[in-house]
Amino acid sequence: MNKWAAQLIFWMVLSLLSLSVVQGKETPAEKKALPLKELRIFAEIFGRVQQDYVEPVTDRELLDHAIRGMLEGLDPHSAYLDETHFKELQEGTSGEFGGLGIEVGVEDGFIKVIAPIDDTPAQKAGIKAGDLIIRLNERPVKDIGLSEAIKIMRGKPGTSITLTVQREGEHKPLVFNIVRAVIKQASVKARMLAPGFGYVRLAQFQAPTAEDMLAAIRKLEKQNKGPLKGLVLDLRNNPGGVLQGAVAVSDAFLEDGLVVYTQGRAESSALKFHARPGDVLNGAPLVVLVNEGSASASEIVAGALQDHKRAVIMGRTTFGKGSVQTIIPISSKIAIKLTTARYYTPNGRSIQAEGIQPDIELSKVKLKEIKKSLLQVKEADLADHLANPKNAGKSGKGHTNTNGKKKKKLLEEDYELNEALNLLKGITLFSKR
Repeated sequence: MNKWAAQLIFWMVLSLLSLSVVQGKETPAEKKALPLKELRIFAEIFGRVQQDYVEPVTDRELLDHAIRGMLEGLDPHSAYLDETHFKELQEGTSGEFGGLGIEVGVEDGFIKVIAPIDDTPAQKAGIKAGDLIIRLNERPVKDIGLSEAIKIMRGKPGTSITLTVQREGEHKPLVFNIVRAVIKQASVKARMLAPGFGYVRLAQFQAPTAEDMLAAIRKLEKQNKGPLKGLVLDLRNNPGGVLQGAVAVSDAFLEDGLVVYTQGRAESSALKFHARPGDVLNGAPLVVLVNEGSASASEIVAGALQDHKRAVIMGRTTFGKGSVQTIIPISSKIAIKLTTARYYTPNGRSIQAEGIQPDIELSKVKLKEIKKSLLQVKEADLADHLANPKNAGKSGKGHTNTNGKKKKKLLEEDYELNEALNLLKGITLFSKR
């Protein structure tokens, strides 16, 4: 072993011993012997690469690669945040950044779309949850790493990038040319679906999401001129976000009880979050829509409302990201994102790699209303039919539904939402009886 490698091992051992003293724990020698053999191998490889690699590589570059590989080898969500990535993360949590507008992860070495963000270039171009990105421009993404892929996808607004994706059910890859833009993340949208029945869409969880959702519900009640009969909370393709936002949204519909808790190796990772009194809907029926793109914070909300039997969960099994990532600053410019705990629902279910199973499963289908056949004849269509005494003198065509066009549009454009509305109406009718 060369002199430089020996010095590296010395400093690494010294750093590990110093860290244990600072944290007030047993020294590694007392708790578990340091892996000196592995450290010697690392130092030997470090020196060999520096000496024999085809091009000169600085010590800083090699150490950056080593740290990045150490963290990314743990799980798909732990990462080393250099100055550029740390800054991008801070911009992302503030609600505005430049890029395509997709939440991504890693699967089998490829970049997998967890969910496209609403009203972003990726969503408008047709990128869908579950797509596997296999090329970025002409560069194959196999095993290039999540951080590097994100770096390539982000860029100056107005510039374009070509994504080649493999989609389930498609026989050949799909190619999308997408123009980057400043991503302004409006997390809450709302509208009335039918008299008395509201709809709130949460695109992701930011710090003000719960407050914005409550304001949207109040606006719907004002529009309805009274309390809502029921509400659809849409968490489909919501990739998650701020934990506090998920807890606050769950709390809005719960009177009391546990919302979520976390457990990890460190004592500081054991946290519990409880709901406070007050249900914004005053007990009115609630349906939550989820799918394979609902992840992390979305799963916390769905799991809490399901365990407390406060809502009916409809759709498809969620993504299954039940781990907690902690941003640990190393300096003012760099940090590490480390998985430190797992999420558990109030009933003790781990979300990790399992997801939330919906109460009512909905297949991924698209429906089209069948036109009325000329062969279909009703009593009212018969010549000289006997009139209904309550509609004497009126045409038999009076049974036509004036909302037919609106219902047809919802059915064809969003089958799952249409089913959620039908369920809400059914619950309301049954409750009255």
